[in-house]
Formats: sequence, structure tokens, C-alpha cells
Amino acid sequence: MRKTPLLLPAAIISGYLATFAVPASAQSSYAADRAEIQNLQARYMFGLDFRDGEEYASTFTEDGVLDYGAGKIQGREAIAAFVNNMRAGAEEQQAQNTSGLRPAASRHNISNIVLEIDGDRATASAYWFNMGNNNPERSAVLSSFGHYEDELERVNGKWLFSLRKIYNEQVDEWAAGPDNPVVHPGDGPGLRQ
Repeated sequence: MRKTPLLLPAAIISGYLATFAVPASAQSSYAADRAEIQNLQARYMFGLDFRDGEEYASTFTEDGVLDYGAGKIQGREAIAAFVNNMRAGAEEQQAQNTSGLRPAASRHNISNIVLEIDGDRATASAYWFNMGNNNPERSAVLSSFGHYEDELERVNGKWLFSLRKIYNEQVDEWAAGPDNPVVHPGDGPGLRQ
């Protein structure tokens, strides 16, 4: 016996589907914002790893704050100087290197990004880890890990960090506490405020 498909009017089907669908404008806006924020986070990492102070600082608002556990640095100029000083220190160390080894390098990676976007403001939390080769064999090892807690603003159409707080589980003063950073106490899922 051949079964005849049940045909429903298009209005009924689209009405039913609309109760479950997120409007296309909301999907594309969130997707575009998320992609831009992830790109921002990657540019931050490249700026750090290649000790490019200007690129690194350009990921922050003009008065942005970098809270790295040992202190806070505010403003693009001060943030750029901080990273440029890291570069100068690495170059000086390499100039004194008599071992014949090529310069050690490190590469930061970011994962498990949780975002809450509300108009031109967002909060983010993400894991990071760092691979380095500062050893005689220049072999890669996991050298540190932690997470970020960020506040972001859209300025002139671009997402930027207004605050980036770094937690590093290798350093006591930078280590995170026991609270899940992506849960509001008593409010269920969301980023800690």
C-alpha cells in the first residue's frame, strides 16, 4: 500500500517553525560579533607572542585596562610600552646568549570562549594555554595555563577590550579562586560580574 504524504499549508509550517527559530538578523548579528571578538582575541595573542606592543595595545580601548595579576596597566600607550619592554628584555637576553641556541619562543592559544553580547558591550571568559620551548632541546612544552575574564566595548564599529583580567594557574598571585567564571552566583548560567 502506497502512503500519501500529509501536505500542510505553508503558513502552518512557517508559523510552527517560527516558534523555534531565532530571527535571521539576530543570528547574523551575533555570529558577526562573535567572529570579530574571536579575531580580536587572536590579534591580541599574536601581538603578545611577537612582542608587538602597538598591535597588542590596539586591541584595547584608549583607556583600556590590562590586569595581569601583578598589577594593572591602563591606557594604550602604557600597555604598548609594557609589551615593548618585554621585547627589549628578550632581545637583551638573546644578545647575551652564548649557548648557540636559537631564541626561545612561546605561542599562546585560546579556547572555550563564552560570550555574552548586549548591544555595544560584551563580557567574555576563555581558557588560555602557552606552549614554549625555553629548554636546551628547544622542544615544545606546555609552560602555563589559565583563563581570561574580559569586558569589551564596540567603539566606532570595532570590538575592543575595555578590561582584560588574566588568571595564570602557574603563579599563586594570579591564580583563580574556586568559583566558575561563567556562572553568576545564584543566577544560573552567565559570566561572573
